[in-house]
Amino acid sequence: MTTEQLGPPDVTAESRPAGPAEHESVVDESTPRAGLVRRLLFGLRTRLVLWYLVLLAVAAGLTIFGTRQVLLVRLDERIDAELRQEIEELTRLADGDDPATGEPFQDDVYAIFDTFLRRNVPSRNETFLAIELATGEGLRPTTDPPYALDTDREIRAYIEGIRSPERGTFSTPMGEVDYHAVTLEAEGDPLGVFVVAIFSDLLRAETNDVVRVVSVIFGVLLVFVSFLAWGAAGRVVAPVTAVTATARRINDTDLTRRIPLGGAAETTEMAATFNAMLDRLEEALAAQRRFVDDAGHELRTPITIIRGHLELMGDDPEERRETIALVTDELDRMHRMVEDLLILAKAERPDFLALRVVDVARLTEEVFAKAQAIAPRDWRLAAAAPGRAVVDRQRITQALVQLAQNAVQHTSAGGRIAIGSFVRDHEVGFWVSDDGEGVPDGEAQRIFGRFHRGEAGRRRGEGAGLGLSIAHAIAMAHGGRIELHSPPGMGATFTVVVPVDPPSEPALVPQEP
Repeated sequence: MTTEQLGPPDVTAESRPAGPAEHESVVDESTPRAGLVRRLLFGLRTRLVLWYLVLLAVAAGLTIFGTRQVLLVRLDERIDAELRQEIEELTRLADGDDPATGEPFQDDVYAIFDTFLRRNVPSRNETFLAIELATGEGLRPTTDPPYALDTDREIRAYIEGIRSPERGTFSTPMGEVDYHAVTLEAEGDPLGVFVVAIFSDLLRAETNDVVRVVSVIFGVLLVFVSFLAWGAAGRVVAPVTAVTATARRINDTDLTRRIPLGGAAETTEMAATFNAMLDRLEEALAAQRRFVDDAGHELRTPITIIRGHLELMGDDPEERRETIALVTDELDRMHRMVEDLLILAKAERPDFLALRVVDVARLTEEVFAKAQAIAPRDWRLAAAAPGRAVVDRQRITQALVQLAQNAVQHTSAGGRIAIGSFVRDHEVGFWVSDDGEGVPDGEAQRIFGRFHRGEAGRRRGEGAGLGLSIAHAIAMAHGGRIELHSPPGMGATFTVVVPVDPPSEPALVPQEP
């Protein structure tokens, strides 16, 4: 079962969207320079690329910074390990025998130092310095260090004053130097000082050079990636551009244009969603036009009748009374039609319902009592289900009264009309059943449309064909539906089925007193 929904308000000439020609004139005036520059500087494509590049630059910066810190930490660890290794090798040599003679060194400091320096070559940016304290003679490797420590008077004087193992740094013209010093002693007397020194600032400079090279490479990659990102952003923004172009070409008389589907899943979904929106809009506008045509036709008839009778009304008092009665009846019919149209229009608003927790049986009995006043029929209260539901009491009553009025129009005096309710499967249903002629199969899908009247309704000439539409709109507003059961020749049963629970939190719905 389907029903036409009230379309959007009629679009007047002053407020309707501009047509293609109007859009084209605006674009032609703004696009050539100002519009193009604005899109290049502030467009979605530019913002996407800028955000991408900013994030990539931040990630690259954090990566480079973290890499540099890790390299410096490992460099310090390597410096400590090399210093310890050289000191341990010297200590083992001093505690052992002279490799040349096989005899102990016997506290010959010079021989220990000379043997060590001949057997060990310092690595790049590393140097040794050995000083025999008795003679003040200093020994150093044959390779030239970045800076000779023994030529620096302050450093040499400091080293000669060392009397215990020591770890520290020197400041030299070549930068900071990490050193480890150890003394060779005999019976507690210091005989010599040995120093292993590493030019740590030079090693750090090499690390910084590597970081700078990596930074340059990242910069070049960033520029290269920016071009790739610009192209990729163009493909991403293309559907948005297509949506904009399609929207510019759409007006209230041409809703047939659609965006071609294709590309990535997200863009395809966006295009499909936009096309679906256009489908709904086209359907709504078509329903609006049909609704306006039907309403105009229905209202034109009573207006014509009223005008015709008023123009032909004579001076005879009896004729005037009959004309006034007829005009009043037509005006009442127009008033009911307008009221019904307002109800259908309000059904689209979120404040259409005033939900309350109501007693289903009590509501069923109240509707039954009100329906009996419509016309003399064989009214029966078939069932009043116990239980509670969250509904709008007045709107449900209005829908059921409309269904009861419809049943009256399709039954004769003395015809049976039953009203009842049920609660099951988290749903509550209110039904109206009659023993009239029923609903033909061909009309079952159309009877809920606005201004649609069945054959019996047209014969009786009562109503504007909005009653079932109102009932259907009320059921839909509750998140429910109307079910129709009409076996051939056995009457019809209309059931308003709505959820027991409200569409919001139950705690927010007040209970009826």
